Amino acid sequence: MDKISIKNIVVYGYHGAIKEENVLGQKFIINIDMYTSLKKAGINDNLEETIHYGYVYNDIVNIATKKNYKLIEALGENICKILFKKYNMNKIIIEIKKPNAPIPGIFDYVSITLEREKKDYE
Repeated sequence: MDKISIKNIVVYGYHGAIKEENVLGQKFIINIDMYTSLKKAGINDNLEETIHYGYVYNDIVNIATKKNYKLIEALGENICKILFKKYNMNKIIIEIKKPNAPIPGIFDYVSITLEREKKDYE
């Protein structure tokens, strides 16, 4: 299976289970791998036969900034659901990083990774 990746999409959102996170907001970093066949697009050199990653980028930014979620798990699930409806892909692996999670300690980030297939939403 072929793969298209977009790495380190940075958005500012108001996601979190703690009230201050919903008021102040914070940075989130999103990585996504989308699995589909790229053979036709490669042979025909035709944008219509692939996944337009510019559109996917815009969709991810809109989903992550237009609605607030308590959990980044819910944000990731919603991104997967919408992308499967809009694009021809078989599998998505998405990672959402939360560098400023409210933990009293020193760390780089907290993250979740979801692996979903189109059949999970049928």
